[in-house]
Amino acid sequence: MKQNNYQGALQKALNSGFNAQSTTNEVINGINLEGKIAIVTGGNTGIGLETTKTLASAGAVVIVPARDIDKAKRNLNGIRNVEIEPMDLMNPDSIDAFANKFLVSARPLHLLINNAGIMWVPLRRDKRGIESQLATNYLAQFQLTARLWPALKKANGARVVNVSSQGHQFSPFNFDDPNFQEHEYETLAAYGQSKTAVNLFSLELDNRAKAFNVRSYSLHPGSINGTELAREASLELFQQMGFLDEKGNMKPEVVASLKTIPQGAATTVWAATSPLLDDLGGVYCEDVNIAEINHGQTFSAGVKQYSLDEANAKELWALSEKMTGITFNISKP
Repeated sequence: MKQNNYQGALQKALNSGFNAQSTTNEVINGINLEGKIAIVTGGNTGIGLETTKTLASAGAVVIVPARDIDKAKRNLNGIRNVEIEPMDLMNPDSIDAFANKFLVSARPLHLLINNAGIMWVPLRRDKRGIESQLATNYLAQFQLTARLWPALKKANGARVVNVSSQGHQFSPFNFDDPNFQEHEYETLAAYGQSKTAVNLFSLELDNRAKAFNVRSYSLHPGSINGTELAREASLELFQQMGFLDEKGNMKPEVVASLKTIPQGAATTVWAATSPLLDDLGGVYCEDVNIAEINHGQTFSAGVKQYSLDEANAKELWALSEKMTGITFNISKP
């Protein structure tokens, strides 16, 4: 329990029994979540929907906060053990309202899956002036987790699973200008720093929360076919990423690496439920395992050490409190 993952000290693959092709059905096999309560943001589309289905099938009550309630009802129709509530991650007041309603119910929260995110969008800001990818992909996670902390603590065995991305390799966190007020906006850099922030937050949260039996994880789900994440991306961005050739055709090696949605959600489900992680947290996962450190210069598997740096994690926590106006105080038991 005293170990932490600062500087990637625990980033070593386990004998998980799974791999990049493993699916949610394989990962959840034998796991009983009866009596457990989960919240899955973005739980009505893509890998979030698959995560919701899988956790519910194992017996958990799954609460899905959604901006578009009608769409959520359509997509979740027929899935048992699901509750739908309104929430907009770009609206801090909406996050507070959702969290407050859950806290009033006096229920414990066993699983918080911060899955929702946006990618490759033009420069937008929320009403606080915060760049939209940072606001949605990270600060909303920080705020929601902070607000739900009493319920996580009450569970006496909770996990917070934050969906990150290999895209954290696009950029470290820019502490000098996180909102692109001093330099030109680059959507990939903005996305990268938002996902680096997710990794740093997961690292620091685990170190602070494990005394209360709350563990935290970040993960890369993989490159996945059939999600809505890249709906605003241009052809040029896909070429810059190396996904498309000069004619706009997807490269064969990229096609071969794409996951199905059940494969893409498998790492989330594993991080949320695997007994192998009962006494281990703060780690970045991929392909249904703990990832290795990526020491190279290329965009490839593994996690960058800058997104597991202790000083960065602590500085980001303080900055997050300042940017959100929330004091996330995890006191000693």
